[in-house]
Amino acid sequence: MDNSNVWIEGMRISAVRKGLAKSTTDAMNRKITDHDWSYDFGKLYELICPPDQMIGRSSLFGSRPPANDSIWNLARAHGFEVFLFDRNAANKEKQVDVAISTQIMEDSFQHMKDGDRLLLVSGDRDYLPTIESLRNRGFPARVAFWEHATGNELKQAPIDYIPLDPAFDYITRTSEVDE
Repeated sequence: MDNSNVWIEGMRISAVRKGLAKSTTDAMNRKITDHDWSYDFGKLYELICPPDQMIGRSSLFGSRPPANDSIWNLARAHGFEVFLFDRNAANKEKQVDVAISTQIMEDSFQHMKDGDRLLLVSGDRDYLPTIESLRNRGFPARVAFWEHATGNELKQAPIDYIPLDPAFDYITRTSEVDE
């Protein structure tokens, strides 16, 4: 799961909903986000990891957060391994996508067995070669991410695509959830 991408693209959807941008494309082009928006990690987890399904290794990747950011502890409490990376001098996220792909490939050889499948929470087309490699070895993939930020190739069979957009209100963090 790529935390930064879930959060950034969710902020764009929120900006559109609040009328700050005409569309997610407009929000991307003009670099508009709703910095007040955040998501509830527990609700996203419930959505993508139903209780009736066996969950294997789970990992949350992202940029090093502020010290008071609680999502990382919540992820650990849900059994996720957390991988944090420093941003570069231009404040750009680096290493995350490659780290996710590397872990997926390592896990596919070390931990996955017949009947297992990948659940990727990110929509970057850069993951397509990794997904295709797993599929060629008999491991299907499910991708869950925002509609506007998911590459078209990741929305097509044989990949099982789940858009997060219909659950936007459900996973949006509300003041009752905040401390």
